[in-house]
Amino acid sequence: MSKKKILIFDDDKTILDIATIIFEENGYEVGISETSHDIIDKVSEFQPDVILMDNWIPNIGGVEATKLLKNHEEFKKIPVIYITANNDINALAESAQADDYIAKPFNLDDLEEKVAKYLKD
Repeated sequence: MSKKKILIFDDDKTILDIATIIFEENGYEVGISETSHDIIDKVSEFQPDVILMDNWIPNIGGVEATKLLKNHEEFKKIPVIYITANNDINALAESAQADDYIAKPFNLDDLEEKVAKYLKD
């Protein structure tokens, strides 16, 4: 069986490093990106099963990047979990058409549970 793939968009290197370690230890394949303007290319190349999307990410931002993905016929079914420290996370996730969200700072167990929920076969 092939590994489930998680693609993480975040400009915070610490979060990328920690999330990569955690998810790889759990047997996932992890892809990371510090920018989101080329989201379609990245998703096309990596073919993730789930995407973690930061709100404050360089170039076009999480909302626009998620919308691009959700309006793309081939990739719109990939679950996107929105991650931000913004107080209005629910509204942001909704406007981005994200499937779910988690607030920063997040508990790693909560993040793992959210991801697992979308990776059930």
